[in-house]
Amino acid sequence: MKTQRHRSFLAVISVLVLAALACSSIQLPNASEALQDFSNQVQNQVENMQLPQVQPNPEVQVSSDMLSQQEALISLYEAVSPGVVSIAVASQLGGGQGSGFVYDTQGHIVTNYHVVEGAQYIEVTFPSGFQAVGEVIGEDRDSDLAVLHITAPEGELVPMHLGDSDALQVGQYVVAIGNPFGLSGSMSLGVISSKGRTLDSMNIAPNSNQFFSAGDIIQTDAAINPGNSGGPLLNLHGEVVGVNRAIRTFSFNDSGDALNSGIGFAISINIVKRVVPSLIETGKYEYPYLGLSSYSNLSLAMAQELGLETTNGALISNVVVGGPSDEAGLQEGDMIVGINGRVTRNFDQLISYLFSHTSPGDVVVLDIIRNGEPQQINLTLGARPVSP
Repeated sequence: MKTQRHRSFLAVISVLVLAALACSSIQLPNASEALQDFSNQVQNQVENMQLPQVQPNPEVQVSSDMLSQQEALISLYEAVSPGVVSIAVASQLGGGQGSGFVYDTQGHIVTNYHVVEGAQYIEVTFPSGFQAVGEVIGEDRDSDLAVLHITAPEGELVPMHLGDSDALQVGQYVVAIGNPFGLSGSMSLGVISSKGRTLDSMNIAPNSNQFFSAGDIIQTDAAINPGNSGGPLLNLHGEVVGVNRAIRTFSFNDSGDALNSGIGFAISINIVKRVVPSLIETGKYEYPYLGLSSYSNLSLAMAQELGLETTNGALISNVVVGGPSDEAGLQEGDMIVGINGRVTRNFDQLISYLFSHTSPGDVVVLDIIRNGEPQQINLTLGARPVSP
């Protein structure tokens, strides 16, 4: 290393000397000998130089575990960031931005439906600076997913590896990468805060002003802000475990954008695995449909007032006339406590199971409690209606 540094230093000195000579019109006698003598003097000085060695600050103690975790995060970012893109949208309502990621080498990009809703022009920007025009080829308002197609050189398309969101555990580290406030390629670190949440979908139930529920939602405290929507949530193996969708907050900036409060939500990747192939093939995806409404949070006081012995279950508040639940004989006041042998403690768990494991036309076995008596009911799932 010392010899290489000396040679590099000498090369620079030689170039500087030659440049000076080239700029001069004076002809010096024995110029080559003078230059050689000068170079020899410089070499002798360099050989006697003691270059300082950069050492870590001895007053700062860093554990090997922390350094190892830091290197793991750096390696993760370097490996996956080429597949994370920024999305700019123009519509009649103005402009917007979001994030997305490369799904395959055919040019399919996954993002949120709300990022590209009503878009008249979509521009996708890669970390390399490459840009392409995007076309929406499939959208799903229930899960808030959309698929774009772009034309790009093969080297730009670095597909993300998809993980298994069912294997996630609360407390597990995750990272979010995206385009918050237009700051492309931003990475944040957090943990899985909860699993199996529900959010309102963007699909309105027929004959009502209420939205259907979207299930199997991941909650995280990784920083998610406007512009992160559609970007990946990843585990420490660099596998996508969710698609960042929304935050819950009461703080807003001067532009009215919601600010991170430590409560973010992502669509589970196992939902993405079911939905995206269908969006690519047909442009749409059909969800299972029960045709009922349930109380989202049942308090002990409410349960006692209704004469229920437990709050564990999905208490039916309304049955859609002519829907699957009505045809199966379910009634308002029935408590659903299980589905296909799996315990259901609340409506969120029921919807998450349906989203992740069933399809329209499937027959499910519901364990219910009616007037204090347990029963089993077979129900054939319908297809969830899509609002115009």
